[in-house]
Amino acid sequence: MSAEIDFYELLEVERTADDKVLKSAYRKLAMKFHPDKNPGCKDSEAKFKQINEAYACLSDPQKRAAYDRYGHAAFQQGGPGGGGGFAGGGDFGDLGDIFETIFGGAFGGGGGRQQARRGADLRYDMEITLEEAFHGKQAEVSVEVSEKCEPCDGSGAQPGTGARRCNLCGGHGKVRAQQGFFMVERTCPTCHGRGEVIEKPCRSCRGEGRIDAEQKLEVNIPAGVDNGTRIRLAGKGEAGPFGSPPGDLYIFLHVKRHRVFEREGTTLLTRVPISFTTAALGGEIEIPGLDGQRHAIEIPAGIQSGKQLRKRGAGMPVLQGRGTGDLVVEVQVETPTRLSARQKELLREFQATETGEECPQSKGFFERIKDVWTDLTD
Repeated sequence: MSAEIDFYELLEVERTADDKVLKSAYRKLAMKFHPDKNPGCKDSEAKFKQINEAYACLSDPQKRAAYDRYGHAAFQQGGPGGGGGFAGGGDFGDLGDIFETIFGGAFGGGGGRQQARRGADLRYDMEITLEEAFHGKQAEVSVEVSEKCEPCDGSGAQPGTGARRCNLCGGHGKVRAQQGFFMVERTCPTCHGRGEVIEKPCRSCRGEGRIDAEQKLEVNIPAGVDNGTRIRLAGKGEAGPFGSPPGDLYIFLHVKRHRVFEREGTTLLTRVPISFTTAALGGEIEIPGLDGQRHAIEIPAGIQSGKQLRKRGAGMPVLQGRGTGDLVVEVQVETPTRLSARQKELLREFQATETGEECPQSKGFFERIKDVWTDLTD
């Protein structure tokens, strides 16, 4: 440090300034005195270094406390600060650390080697029947995944050998380069963020620490699952590189269309055709449910096509809960298309006895038509 100028005076702030005020003052002055904005100006370059030095100290709570108590002596060799609490001189090599403080660790939290990346998550699509969704099932799936290499135990190095520190990044896993006002940090291209280089890669995995293999897994499909339900198998995804944790496997369920039932949540819906005589006189029909039981449905006399009848508790089970939904039967009255001579004769006899009161909706409709026709002809 060429001159022991008070750090607070350099940043033009009070000694009681909080972190927000310090950061704002530093950014303003750094922009003002940056060498790129003042090319060839030695004074600006010196000022810029002093500003960096001041902010690096005051933005660190421990360094600031030592500075407030002992001043610059806290960081001089053999001084009260213990020597080495702060790298004096304000060299540009510390600029990346300063930016990490300003911008919240955007440069990797101090330039250390990267944390081990977990393996990728995998997706597996499984098709099941509505009956299987109703009862649940145990299923076996076969998935091609990357597993940890057993010979090298995921290290990527031949058994009995290890790795050396990367010469390019010095074991940090990252390299830095200054571009104008900013310090750009990226993953080391030599060690790919590990901070280590394998000299003798494992022959089985070629230094990857993982190999491709087929994995057979048992999957428990609970009763009540629906189309799109996702089941997570923790740790059954891709193995992480160089022994890092594996990802997860997600089973996505797709329920096939059923020949009889449609599903809406926990409700089962089916459409049942009935004869016009059953619709007129009433009766009873039986519907086989997915639960294996036959459910009797009472048809009230005079029911109309499209009417829905509900059977409580005969629908789908609630996923991971208690109870079941309902079975809904939608009645479709079917008009006969093939009649014997005797049937036609009976129907004509019935038709001869009609008064119009038997079908009130038809009577009402034609009365409205008559009124409309009268209005048009008047």
